[in-house]
Amino acid sequence: MKIIYMDNNATTRVAPEVFAALEPFLTDDYFNPSSLYEPAHGPADAITAARKTVARLLGNARPAEILFTSCATESNNTAVFGTIAANPDRRHIITTGVEHPAIFSVGEDLQRRGIDVDFIPVDGDGRIDRVEFVRALRADTLMVSVMHANNETGVIFPVEELSRITKETDESIIFHTDATQTVGKLPIDLRGSFKHVDLLSFSGHKLHAPKGIGALFIRRGTRCRPFLLGGHQEDGRRAGTENVAFIVGLARALELAMERHDEDEPRILAMRDRLEKELTARIPYLEVNGRNAPRLSNTLNVACHFIEGEGILYQLSAEGICASSGSACTSGSLEPSHVLRAMHIPFSAIHGSVRFSLSRYNTEAEVDRVIEVFPGIVDSLRRLSPYWDAKKNEPRPEAMEMLTRAEMP
Repeated sequence: MKIIYMDNNATTRVAPEVFAALEPFLTDDYFNPSSLYEPAHGPADAITAARKTVARLLGNARPAEILFTSCATESNNTAVFGTIAANPDRRHIITTGVEHPAIFSVGEDLQRRGIDVDFIPVDGDGRIDRVEFVRALRADTLMVSVMHANNETGVIFPVEELSRITKETDESIIFHTDATQTVGKLPIDLRGSFKHVDLLSFSGHKLHAPKGIGALFIRRGTRCRPFLLGGHQEDGRRAGTENVAFIVGLARALELAMERHDEDEPRILAMRDRLEKELTARIPYLEVNGRNAPRLSNTLNVACHFIEGEGILYQLSAEGICASSGSACTSGSLEPSHVLRAMHIPFSAIHGSVRFSLSRYNTEAEVDRVIEVFPGIVDSLRRLSPYWDAKKNEPRPEAMEMLTRAEMP
């Protein structure tokens, strides 16, 4: 059975061009870049070149402002914990209620440690409450961390505006954004529209580089202590022998994303929109989470009322279709997504949300196949649901109350 992969917000296949670029550093050029002998100069030079490439493609940042990490989670943790360690006099942090667990869970942990953390709410479409955001800014605010786009719904946050407001309120507040879902998809200009962003995190495996490589932009002058201590690597900012091959792969993947953006973006958007249109037309009691907010062109999160998302995913998998119920980092939990809970998705649908996320490697034929099988899967599961009248093929009267009753936070 041919696999139809539509879970690209979780991870992506490595592009052939990326693998070709990194392979030599797993074979012939395997030397430790910190070594002094001649063969090690090649890997060291490759890291320098990759750093320059990443900096340039993020809006002509300075190469020294790019720190290579193992993943976006490490980048996020470094940004938050490193900022707190370097600035002990302030004890207030602002983030949102829909961040990726790599920030959301950090915020919860900080609260247990006595740090004052405000989780700014969002509306039913996942948009941040700007009024609450402005109100949350205080004289003792150390840091703001707002994601650029949500990994579950694809909703895009106005990072340019929020970072500007933050700096106009207090220039010393450090602004961080988790751009894991947007690097290579949306324009990011760290010398232009993102000039008020001090820290920016992302990882390679969301843009067709391997798993196990990420980066953190640290604007010059931003106080942020190292998270990993040991050797002198990364100019003393992150200990550990550099992952040369994957660093090279990350730079090549970002190059490809920029080169192909104008070709890939409209095609992916057209496929996503067609999938959304057909599913909403063919399936009753189905809603699009974040529908009225700006969203990533590759992401579609649908809420299917009266059924469980896990059942949908199992049946999709049986058809060779890979999708997700939300963040891959929380897929082992039976709890409903904290993102959907923050959006007050109705109780009847919060467990029945499915995310499709596309990439340049998806095809129209694959979209056709999902459109063909998904409505039947939803119908078959509803007929087994205690909330559904199988004979009338409609919700039972008592179930209709749940359409407006939100899951309690």
